[in-house]
Amino acid sequence: MEFCSKYRKYQRLSNCDTQFLSLVGKGNDRIYYLDDLQVLQIIISTVFILGSSLAGSTLAEHHQNTVEYKAINCRKHSAVLTDFGAVGDGKTSNTKAFEEAIKTLSKYAPDGGAQLIVPAGKWLTGSFNLTSHFTLFLHKDAVLLASQDEDEWPLLTPLPSYGGVRENAVFGRPGGLIFASNVTDVIITGNNGTVDGQGAVWWERFNEKKLKKVERPYLIEIMYSDQVQISNITLINSPQWHVHPIYSSNLWIQGVTILAPVDVPNTDGINPDSCTNVIIEDCYIVSGDDCIAVKSGLDQYGIKVGMPMKQLVIRRITCISPKSAAIALGSEMSGGIEDVRVEDITAINTESAVRVKTAVGRGGYVKDIFVRRMTLKTMKYVFWMIGSYSSHADEGYDPKALPVITNINFRDIVADNVTIPGKLEGLGKGNPFTGICISNVTMTLAEEHKEPEWNCTDVSGVSSNVAPMPCAALPKKSMDCPFPEDKLPIEKVRLQTCSVTS
Repeated sequence: MEFCSKYRKYQRLSNCDTQFLSLVGKGNDRIYYLDDLQVLQIIISTVFILGSSLAGSTLAEHHQNTVEYKAINCRKHSAVLTDFGAVGDGKTSNTKAFEEAIKTLSKYAPDGGAQLIVPAGKWLTGSFNLTSHFTLFLHKDAVLLASQDEDEWPLLTPLPSYGGVRENAVFGRPGGLIFASNVTDVIITGNNGTVDGQGAVWWERFNEKKLKKVERPYLIEIMYSDQVQISNITLINSPQWHVHPIYSSNLWIQGVTILAPVDVPNTDGINPDSCTNVIIEDCYIVSGDDCIAVKSGLDQYGIKVGMPMKQLVIRRITCISPKSAAIALGSEMSGGIEDVRVEDITAINTESAVRVKTAVGRGGYVKDIFVRRMTLKTMKYVFWMIGSYSSHADEGYDPKALPVITNINFRDIVADNVTIPGKLEGLGKGNPFTGICISNVTMTLAEEHKEPEWNCTDVSGVSSNVAPMPCAALPKKSMDCPFPEDKLPIEKVRLQTCSVTS
């Protein structure tokens, strides 16, 4: 019965004592269990992801020491981290070794670029900065361990589209463990090596308000950069968000596994923020917050910067997030979010599928959103949009800045064990969310589902072949909701076959 008590803490399924329970994750002395159907779904999804990756973006070993991988560019020069005095014992700080290696290899940028190979071992390090025309390659048995010494995380200036609020302080913020700013042609990849944020200590310090620098760092942060690839690595236990690209363009995030305890907040998986031309595909994410959160700045600061998040493809993602969304749009969306294409999503024991979050005072917009082919198992919400998200940057926000939410399209969705099919709430006072389209959706309700099944206020749109029947604000119309047939520029890029020898 000990298993059942832990199981009930995180699941909304009955008859725990008679179900087959399987261990799926353990971190920070927390254990999480899923039933046999969920485990089967995870296995199927993982096999699918691995198959897709092997076909398009992962690795093949020709002989013992040479590994091939797909990348936006190959490198002419190579070095190994140990060439710069690094020690992989899990105790020795290697921050200076990373800094020296990257500084040395940066001179090859005009001559075909360089790749730094991190070999097998446990490599303790603080934050370090990448350079242009550079590849960081993690061996399958390499583990980067994020230092828990706050002095190894230099402070950066606040993000202009958040006004310092994102970091809870206007005087600075820690950068990512792997950080890049104003670079071009950067690759972070491997044959599934691991980056371990060692987040437990950070979470404890944060909760007890004992952090020197007020806020927790991210694992990977990319700023003001172009042509960046993050692929075929595992990220675990970040102090805060795992991947945060911001103010950047032409980004590939492929074949990434992200694992964090489901009861630790703000451990988001991938948060693209005010970027253009981005693809996120073939990823497996377990998180205490949103698996993917799409953002573009907060309130008056995001409005002033005015840099939208646009031309985003999200596909073949598996998410487990009992307290948050598989994909969230907002609530920080003041620079605008547009042209987002989501398909082939599996969410298991997740609070909501694709959620729209905003509020009066945000300004900006969320428009031209297209979602199709989602498989959902054990969900609190399937359709959830809210216009009353309560937090603001500060008292300086403009209460007259009303966000525009329009042209939001969903189709071809199957959901099982659903508590609430739909909760759609616009801004109120005659400011509705408009152009909502939902078609070809089948939802099976949980035994303890909520009534009414749909709750809609200040929204308008249409529906077709949806069960249970939607609210009156989405009247029936025989049609399929649209999904673009054209390809975004990021989808047309052909990756090269590169190799490392170690």
